[in-house]
Amino acid sequence: MKTTRCVQEKLDLFRACFSGLPHIYGTYDPPSGDVRQVKRPVTDRVFLDHLQGRTPYGVYLLFGDQTRAVVADFDADDPSPPLAFLNRARQLQIEAYLEKSKHKGWHVWVFLALPGVTAAKARVVMRRILGEAGAVKTEIFPKQDRLNSRNRFGNFINAPLYGTLVPQGRTIFVNPTTLKPYPDQWELLAGVQRVLEPQLEQIIVQCEIGSPSSCPAVPVNAGPFRTFGLAPCAQRMLSEGVTANQRVACFRLAVHLKKAGVPSDIARASLGAWAMKNRPEDGKRVLTANEVAEQVEAAYVKDYRGCGCEDPAVRPFCDCACALYRHNNAEDAHAHSVAAPAHASLATDVASP
Repeated sequence: MKTTRCVQEKLDLFRACFSGLPHIYGTYDPPSGDVRQVKRPVTDRVFLDHLQGRTPYGVYLLFGDQTRAVVADFDADDPSPPLAFLNRARQLQIEAYLEKSKHKGWHVWVFLALPGVTAAKARVVMRRILGEAGAVKTEIFPKQDRLNSRNRFGNFINAPLYGTLVPQGRTIFVNPTTLKPYPDQWELLAGVQRVLEPQLEQIIVQCEIGSPSSCPAVPVNAGPFRTFGLAPCAQRMLSEGVTANQRVACFRLAVHLKKAGVPSDIARASLGAWAMKNRPEDGKRVLTANEVAEQVEAAYVKDYRGCGCEDPAVRPFCDCACALYRHNNAEDAHAHSVAAPAHASLATDVASP
């Protein structure tokens, strides 16, 4: 059953889903296919002309370094690659929407949280999904991470629902199971699931994707721990996950991330991805996102200096390459040497940092 919506409701929905730069848009001449740029405000009239089939509208998705949507442009009519993309995206809890494009091929739209998210993060996740779907050469819109003085507009992509093509089954969203058009396009757009920026950050960490320049990177340990890189124990815990003491391990990792200079929101995203690696013993469940957030908040609220070296959650991950490990063991050796015979002093000297 179709839902009755007034014209203004439809225009508002269209703007929420298919808007970017507000003072420029793209269009093309339907008979010849010639494209051009129109430097005028993107008004409701522009949308209405598009929806009623008078003048096509193309959206410049990128504004600054933000975007409200990201699109994979599949040139061939074969639906297998875009369907593979949709399946992999769904595994990452990203809902994507399949559009039959105007001539041939498909567009896959991923709608992002309003008013927009960092384009670099959305693009790097899209690129990873395309690679895993075997479609690495597929174009992604926006094509750039940000606008600058040399590239003030980026590239436009034709918006869906162009009036004269909709009756032909083109520029319309289809059900990926049947490849048939959804009976109510407006109901579909009203219910789109938008991807939040922390979701993208979590996927970047979880899939170990090389972070774009705008994504704060977690420093790695490049020497003694006093350089404030991550200690080897923290690196191992993050890489392997844990089987016990999840809450304590989460708290200790949050302390390490804070000391490494990682913002709390990035720590939450990182540890949310880390929790999915855990293999709790005795049938226990992994930490929820709220439980991770509680441990991060507790770690960031005070200036904790300890690294938890003696904590049962941390000790299994101790590494002799760690400066703290060597220091602590040297202190133990020194303590034993006080009561030991004189010939033990040589081993004590060798163990000292």
